[in-house]
Amino acid sequence: MANRFPIILHNRLPILAGVHINASVSSFSINSCGQFSKTLKRSKNLSSYRVPRRLVFGIGVSFWAQFMSMAGNSGTNSIIASARTKGAVEKILENVEWPEQFPFKEEDFQRFDESSDLIFYEAPRFVTHIDDPAIAALTKYYKEAFPPSNTPGVALLDMCSSWVSHFPAGYKQERIAGMGLNEDELKANKVLTEYVVQDLNTNPKLPFEDNSFDVITNVVSVDYLTKPIEVFKEMSRVLKPGGKAIMSFSNRCFWTKAISIWTSTGDADHVMIVGAYFHYAGGFEPPQAVDISPNPGRSDPMYIVHSRKLATA
Repeated sequence: MANRFPIILHNRLPILAGVHINASVSSFSINSCGQFSKTLKRSKNLSSYRVPRRLVFGIGVSFWAQFMSMAGNSGTNSIIASARTKGAVEKILENVEWPEQFPFKEEDFQRFDESSDLIFYEAPRFVTHIDDPAIAALTKYYKEAFPPSNTPGVALLDMCSSWVSHFPAGYKQERIAGMGLNEDELKANKVLTEYVVQDLNTNPKLPFEDNSFDVITNVVSVDYLTKPIEVFKEMSRVLKPGGKAIMSFSNRCFWTKAISIWTSTGDADHVMIVGAYFHYAGGFEPPQAVDISPNPGRSDPMYIVHSRKLATA
């Protein structure tokens, strides 16, 4: 039975009660950006702790209303209900009935903080954004998915890169390019052979020739893309035929910089959203999802949505 894209997302609405706002107290809790919870205490710097506008004004009401008339009976309820079960995530992108037109609106890609990303990332952050078990799981996946180290002619691109790419220890290729927002971080990344500082939300055009890379990676940053279709089209352009794009994400983010459709939905939806990027960008095989979470409920979850560029004749 095919999975209906609208049903997958619409049925998350009742569990968005992770957002709790109480105006009579001096704190609020936000279970957003993939179910992560944090209590923020109000301080003199109120601008740092305001509730995201999408959470205040209906939690993406316009998005859900767009699909209400399209919702029908589907077997996907059980998939969503069991999305926390190991192996269930893989089913979300199986035989999806995609709407004919790209189903998101401009406001779905708005963010609470619309200031320049280059300013936000001006200071280097020499930290990791997922915990050690999640990093180990991602590195293990890369070891299995990447071409062997030192393969002649193989090139990789690490998009939204930083001071570490989580590649297998000692992994090398003649060309491993990195793109990111902070030059100090990129300089410190020992796996990279070259790097480019570029804000993809301002300029989604990748500065590389067609058919340049065998693999493109993006670690816990797909949720920040405000022009994802443009970026994914560019990914298809610069990948070699049959080349693989690997988008990995968890339930952590800088929520003021993540797009609103991401912060107002959960992990299962995020899989579908990234799958939609591949589908509507064109040039890719049907996307697939993998749950590589190492210790469900005890460490950071980790999900992969990947696809290959269509081979040309």
